[in-house]
Amino acid sequence: MHAQHKIKSLLDQLNTVIVGKESQVRDCVACLLAGGHLLIEDVPGVGKTTLAHALASTFGLRFSRVQFTADLMPSDLTGVSIYERGKESFVFHPGPVFAQVLLADEINRASPKTQSALLEAMEERQVTVEGETRALPHPFFVIATQNPHDQLGTFALPESQLDRFLMRISLGYPDRNAERQLLAGSDRRDMLDHLLPQLSPGELEQLQQEVLKVHASDALLDYVQDLLTATRSGRWFLQGLSPRAGIALMRAAKAQALISGRDYVAPDDVQSILPQTVAHRLIPVGDAGRGAVEQVRAMIEATPLP
Repeated sequence: MHAQHKIKSLLDQLNTVIVGKESQVRDCVACLLAGGHLLIEDVPGVGKTTLAHALASTFGLRFSRVQFTADLMPSDLTGVSIYERGKESFVFHPGPVFAQVLLADEINRASPKTQSALLEAMEERQVTVEGETRALPHPFFVIATQNPHDQLGTFALPESQLDRFLMRISLGYPDRNAERQLLAGSDRRDMLDHLLPQLSPGELEQLQQEVLKVHASDALLDYVQDLLTATRSGRWFLQGLSPRAGIALMRAAKAQALISGRDYVAPDDVQSILPQTVAHRLIPVGDAGRGAVEQVRAMIEATPLP
């Protein structure tokens, strides 16, 4: 299997559905190749759910979709044991979380209790129901969408949950040409039905192994550590990045390098992926006057290359 050919076929198919968002689509593919969970945050109607569906179909993964609401219970996700008279025992009925991809639509509309039911699944790829631990399928990804916090009826995701997402991306409004294609073209929902899987499960695993083989030099690791130290200095953010965030950043940068056709990580890979990978884990200092993404970009500008 030629890795570059496979990655190109993934990107090409996704870009036919999500028009004019090449960089965001590339980030999504990098996120899944790095084995991470993806959070898509934006206003309603810009294609978040369509992108999530397209990713699951294109990667050839079995997926289930859950619409998160205020009254959704943890057992609605994980499953329940029901007493069956014929067997005279309780039989476990698995919930939608037992899929290779869980599309968690509008995740911040659910109560914190239900949001936290996903924590174990995301971090340890298992769920504990009624005292029994059950493994989830392999691979397992959560692709979640959420509306901005200022919308009515939303519960902000706790920091511990945000930290489990490898990336948070925002689609934004389409440009004029892309919107013209959307207005004049066919329905995106119909296009989703005709998407063909571009990878087999074995090929996805192979690509994920290729990501791990990408080389990171000592000089590059110095640069990454400089960035991590900058987040902890107190100049830019209230709290710095954890070691888990540093490991996630390296995985994402390696995936970005592989997509670019290289077997080594360059500083450009780190810089291009940094805002999407760390901004949702950070809160800017009070007098910054900028959002987290802009603050991360300002920090990149101020951190010299080794």
